[in-house]
Order: sequence, then C-alpha cells, then structure tokens
Amino acid sequence: MPLGAARFGLLGGVADLGKLELIDTQTYTSGVPDIDFTSINESTYNVHFMTISNLQCSAASQSIGIQFYESGVLETASVYQFANQYVSSAGGFGEPKSTGYPQIRLFSTGSQAINGINAYIYFYNLGDSSKYSFTTMEHFMEANTNVFSAYFGSGVLPQASTVDGIRIDNDAANNFTSFDISLYGIAES
Repeated sequence: MPLGAARFGLLGGVADLGKLELIDTQTYTSGVPDIDFTSINESTYNVHFMTISNLQCSAASQSIGIQFYESGVLETASVYQFANQYVSSAGGFGEPKSTGYPQIRLFSTGSQAINGINAYIYFYNLGDSSKYSFTTMEHFMEANTNVFSAYFGSGVLPQASTVDGIRIDNDAANNFTSFDISLYGIAES
C-alpha cells in the first residue's frame, strides 16, 4: 500500500500538514512607528510565518526589528540576540549581530531612506512557555539611491516564556509610510 494511502487510512482522512492558515493581515492606513499583532493564536500553532511587502519608512537612520509580547507585556529590554548577513549591490557586505539588543534586528538603514522592503520570517515556539522563541528570516531592501541589499539571519528571545504577540518595531520612532504584512500559522495536525 502506498504511504499516502496508509496515512489516509490511519488518520481517518487526509492530513493537511504544513498548510498556511491566515491569522491576520495589516495594511498601511496612516503613519505609525510600530505594527502590532496581538492575536497570534499561539496555543494553536508551534510555527508562525510572516510576509512583509513594500515596507517603507519616512526617514533614514532607522533600525527595524521584532519585539515580542510575553503574556501581554511587550519585552523592550536589551535581551534579544540576533545575527544577520547581508550583501549590497554597492559592493558592501557585513554581519551585524548582538547578544543584547532591544529587538531582533531585521535591518538598519544607515544614512539611506528606504524605497521598499520585502521579507519573510518564520517564528518558532511562541506559545511554548518551556522554550525560547526564535526566528529565521530573509529580506530584501531597496534604498532610495537605487542600492539593493539582501539579508538573511536569525534571532532569539533567550528566556522561556509564552509569547502572545509580535511587534514590528522602528526604534527611531519614525513612521512607516507603506506596508502590507500578513501573519500565518502553519498547520501541524
């Protein structure tokens, strides 16, 4: 008997493992410095997936990153750890990283304003109070100087807690001027 048929028989139907199930979508309506997802169904999904399309900011010299809500309280202390690698069409490359930062950094704009950022991010163990919550990500940025950069990396909140919300944080408190962000849960059973 083929494995697929056996699985069908054992589970009493077709398992749809790995299916993306939309939790929430936020689209730009007015300038805001932070974007919060506070209903993430953390008890339903062990893995979450986020897509970011055309994220733009109103000024240069900004660090955009992720912060977590733990049992409804936003963690803003310098406890996050991250490591990224990037390459730029201007010939640059680098490895920004930190073991004590107030966000899991997605990117820093430096002295350039941003024409657009597109990204995808996986989140793991958000609702599991016995494990650290962590991310893996890849994103692409276009600066207003027609310089393109590609980033990939990972980050962690190194404390076991129940994470029940996600913030896309602009640490310079400048407003986002465009975005379309969707959060999904990945079905496991």
